[in-house]
Amino acid sequence: MIRTRFPPSPTGYLHIGGLRTALYNYLFAKQNKGKFVLRIEDTDQKREVKGATEALIQTMEKMGLDWDEGLIMDKDLKLAEKGRFGPYLQSKRVKIYQEYAQKLLNSGDAYICTCSPERLEKLRQEQEARKEAPRYDGHCRNLDLKPELLHATCYTIRLKVPEQGSVVFQDLIRGEIKVNASEIDDQVLLKSDGFPTYHLAVVVDDHLMEITHVIRGDEWLASTPKHILLYQAFGWQIPQFAHLPLLLNPDRSKLSKRQGDVAVEDYLAKGYLPETLINYVALLGWHPQDDREIFSLTDLIKNFDINRVQKAGAVFDLNKLNWFNCHYIKQKPTKELIKLCQKFLPNVDKCQLAKILEIEKGRLDNLSEIEDKAKMFLEVPDYNGNLLIFRKSDVQTTASALKKVYDKLNDLKEKSWTGEEIKNCLADVVKENTLTNGDVFWPSRVAVSGLEKSPSPEEIMTVLGKEESLKRIEKALNELNENQK
Repeated sequence: MIRTRFPPSPTGYLHIGGLRTALYNYLFAKQNKGKFVLRIEDTDQKREVKGATEALIQTMEKMGLDWDEGLIMDKDLKLAEKGRFGPYLQSKRVKIYQEYAQKLLNSGDAYICTCSPERLEKLRQEQEARKEAPRYDGHCRNLDLKPELLHATCYTIRLKVPEQGSVVFQDLIRGEIKVNASEIDDQVLLKSDGFPTYHLAVVVDDHLMEITHVIRGDEWLASTPKHILLYQAFGWQIPQFAHLPLLLNPDRSKLSKRQGDVAVEDYLAKGYLPETLINYVALLGWHPQDDREIFSLTDLIKNFDINRVQKAGAVFDLNKLNWFNCHYIKQKPTKELIKLCQKFLPNVDKCQLAKILEIEKGRLDNLSEIEDKAKMFLEVPDYNGNLLIFRKSDVQTTASALKKVYDKLNDLKEKSWTGEEIKNCLADVVKENTLTNGDVFWPSRVAVSGLEKSPSPEEIMTVLGKEESLKRIEKALNELNENQK
């Protein structure tokens, strides 16, 4: 059975790149009738952020990436587990790693290192001075050091990399990769505090949890030869590897918080929809056979092909993300959008919010923008009176046109107060008075919106209602009269 996993570290937030890794693992498992596992790699206790594991699980749930095994939140919002390969929290598996590190010592595939941090730092500085890649020099490699004789000594356990030969493996995305053993460092497997490094823990866990396919970011490609050597040392079957391309900023630098948000939680908080993020992230490195861009999660399960994932880095384009989000916002029923937007406008009546959304939802890049776009409907606009005058008109013509608009709309009955009827009234003012559309529609729109750019006057007035619309037009007329004095 195909088994994939997503093993994030609880160091803060779910990175957009992490979401893509989780998604690809999920899609590959589901389309092959396999299992998707969520494992938390928390052995680096110094970097762990309190509450990050719970937040990560909740974010994964919001994304709809249901996992078959691993850590979950129970009904009381406490950490729990499902599956038969637990614990799925690495800090609870330390004794397991220690046992396997001892097996490597016994077989001669690992050795004890008593080098102090000071010696290792001096070694690193000397290598950098010679412009060499920093690596361990094998000082303790051939010493016969026994754990039972080192009770008072801090020591680590290192992998004993073969001095000759090479490591060759077939990456599902990058093809054949070959690395000479002489280029591989004697990596620390067990730290002096008894906790494993990533390299030992990930190999032991993937084997014991029967992971068949390791789909992960490109940054782990350099570590894969070390992992393969560990599989070989233990005599275990090696899984299939697939290393995903980097996510890049528009300037082709590595995607980082310095140039904008990189956390999934940040995008959700701004009102980017889960379906938007899933759809867009899926296309960051994977290209379907046709030019189709819109995919639901179900569609992705059917269409995703790991063989069509590219090697080159994928650019995270905020404008493209906004395009996707605008598409999905427009598809949402107004009733559902009201619930989503209430956190941005908690004091706005639902009926009024529904009217605002009917006009504005097609103009939103994200739902948080509704807070700013709703201001013209919720507050009496404050603007410079000169804004009321169309560029090809003058103050006298504008004042006259707007007074006729006021009178025409004042005669319109409440039951006829619709966008179509309001537009007809404005059009009649144009025709009956040999005015231009700019003379009439421009000041009418500015009067009710207070903005240089806004939806049409009839759309705004439909939301405001007759009384508020006339009140704002009257205010505009007063502004124009002051200008004529």
